[in-house]
Amino acid sequence: MSADILVHQSVYHFDGQDYPVCVYSRPDGSHVARTAFSADDVILNDGPSLEEVLAKHRRLLPLAVNSRMILRDLRSKR
Repeated sequence: MSADILVHQSVYHFDGQDYPVCVYSRPDGSHVARTAFSADDVILNDGPSLEEVLAKHRRLLPLAVNSRMILRDLRSKR
């Protein structure tokens, strides 16, 4: 994302946790939203505008969080 420009930062609160959301504008005019759970675990969503990528990211972030919780629970039961 070296040519991308940070255009938005916010925090999404879900299930008692805060998740940072950073949105970057790409040279072609599209946007990408990014939330890092760790250095090796990042969720990205892209879209044609800031509003659309934020809406998409906010819809999918709970799914990403829940899937990580399910995986953690399964691993702890082993």
